[in-house]
Amino acid sequence: MPALREDHPLNTRTAASGLVRAYRGDRPDVTPVWFMRQAGRSLPEYRELRARTDSPARDMLETCLVPELASEITLQPVRRHGVDAAIFFSDIMVPLKLAGVDVRIEPGVGPVVAEPIRTPDDVERLIASDPAVLDAALEPVREAVRQTVAGLTEIGDGTTPLIGFAGAPFTLAAYLVAGRPSKDHLEARTLMRSYPEAWDRLTRWAAEVTGRFLRAQVAEGASAAQLFDSWAGSLPLDQYQEHVAPASRLALEHVRDLADGSGRHVPLVHFGVGAGELYSAMHLGVDAVGVDWRVALDVALERIDADVSVQGNLDPAVLGAPWEIIEAAIDHVLMAGSVARAHVFNLGHGVPPTADPTVLTRIVQAVHER
Repeated sequence: MPALREDHPLNTRTAASGLVRAYRGDRPDVTPVWFMRQAGRSLPEYRELRARTDSPARDMLETCLVPELASEITLQPVRRHGVDAAIFFSDIMVPLKLAGVDVRIEPGVGPVVAEPIRTPDDVERLIASDPAVLDAALEPVREAVRQTVAGLTEIGDGTTPLIGFAGAPFTLAAYLVAGRPSKDHLEARTLMRSYPEAWDRLTRWAAEVTGRFLRAQVAEGASAAQLFDSWAGSLPLDQYQEHVAPASRLALEHVRDLADGSGRHVPLVHFGVGAGELYSAMHLGVDAVGVDWRVALDVALERIDADVSVQGNLDPAVLGAPWEIIEAAIDHVLMAGSVARAHVFNLGHGVPPTADPTVLTRIVQAVHER
């Protein structure tokens, strides 16, 4: 297992952080907490920054590729909330854009692909693009990570780790096939069932693209990595095992060989939305499994049936409730997570854009005080 460079933050700064310890199964005295989508739209400083720096011609994906902006946006919630990790501000569609896919983020809609992939011929045309083109195209991502890691050393005691992330191959494939967000992912599931060989080629290409994106983040300083599967919950277990899990495992292999100075690999997290029926197949050799709000952490752990840490899973809907209800929900999540080898507190999905930032800060404080 190749070690990262000697000055890599995993070797000196973040390996002993509560978050990294928890992912590796060493339960710290204080439960670490961060929030998916903590960076961005819920923060007034983010909206002010976007208003001040964005041009009418720049869409969200282009903003993600401006290193100074991506870094600053990543750091904002760490400064404000005192969370135990930064999550790299980017988008799961960024590696597709850098690989040559004509994709944009349409306000009020989400990712829109100009030429959806609907047939085996479409798949062949897409995968003719060599994923190795990303090696040079990912330089803005690498630079944003470098700037973020440097910025984190100046916040608090300087030990806050950065989490890298990427979209799982099924989620990327679902967008590529449907061409936009879908409620039931019928188009993707149809291609999967009708042309399984073409589907396999598509998801393996997506795994290569998203895996390179994830590796770029870890190689430049991210102390952990999360694979995020937004749409896995649309599948039955047998279809997930046969047509999705192999590609997700392939994506994770891109970072599994990276180790810190002690020879320990970078902690890996796998998260799926609505994936309660899939937990037995989602382990894939990761260190932690993220759980959404639909399944209690202790129940999810029984389904996973492996020695892993758990992450989650406060219902984002609770954020708008009175504080006494939020506090009771925090205690419920912490109790359910106490049966795991270690627990990283999080939401069961992302921070809603309407969330009150002061509530998030108060939740961090409450978790730390338990």
